Amino acid sequence: MRIMGGEFEISDEILGTFAPIVVYWVYSGIYLLMGSFDNYRLHSKKDEDEKNLVSKSTVVKGVLLQQTVQAVVAMILFAVTGSAVEAAKNRETSLLVLVCQFLAAMMVLDTWQYFMHRYMHHNKFLYRHIHSQHHRLIVPYAYGALYNHPLEGLILDTIGGALSFLVSGMSPRTSIFFFSFATIKTVDDHCGLWLPGNLFHFFFKNNTAYHDVHHQLYGSKYNFSQPFFVVWDKILGTYMPYSLERREGGGFEARPTKECKDD
Repeated sequence: MRIMGGEFEISDEILGTFAPIVVYWVYSGIYLLMGSFDNYRLHSKKDEDEKNLVSKSTVVKGVLLQQTVQAVVAMILFAVTGSAVEAAKNRETSLLVLVCQFLAAMMVLDTWQYFMHRYMHHNKFLYRHIHSQHHRLIVPYAYGALYNHPLEGLILDTIGGALSFLVSGMSPRTSIFFFSFATIKTVDDHCGLWLPGNLFHFFFKNNTAYHDVHHQLYGSKYNFSQPFFVVWDKILGTYMPYSLERREGGGFEARPTKECKDD
């Protein structure tokens, strides 16, 4: 943060660190206000209250802890890559380069998270002591998207984000938009609502219903891909297709369209 001509100027590095955190709570807050849309819920409000194994206050504390670690790592990363960042600031970046950086970062993040996520399910020790914390939310909701064990948050999200930043070669300014977008997508995948006109549902097969299948007992060995594409699930045989059915009493239900196997 600097003072330029009597005005405050916030650096790209500060915005790249804290903008995704602000976006997380703002976007989650919007969904929280929309939670009473019973005709669009994938689970009833009663199921959300009764099936989840963790209190909402604990979820909030867990998310804030992860975001604190995330912010510290981001500031360290920007400090370590400072010279390269300054050089990037002095270069004009074309729209084509920005698009390629976005796509590269998406693929890196998806690849890292797929294999780490899948391993945490297949390694019984890691699942029992680390990843099972996230699955205490059997009925996901928006601000629980980043409710993880601190070690999982560091490995999957923070390190995965750092790798996508470094490999793509994006600048801190570009990272503001990429990580804010990735945050919105992650929150949307956990929002528990199938709203008409949701562009994420139109452009991404990896969406709210797709990830909801993974949070159910029958889908815990499928649909590991997150947060963007379903490529790795399809290539490696962990893709579970589903159909959206109207649920008795209102809302929708994502039902698997193939038999679940206990591997």
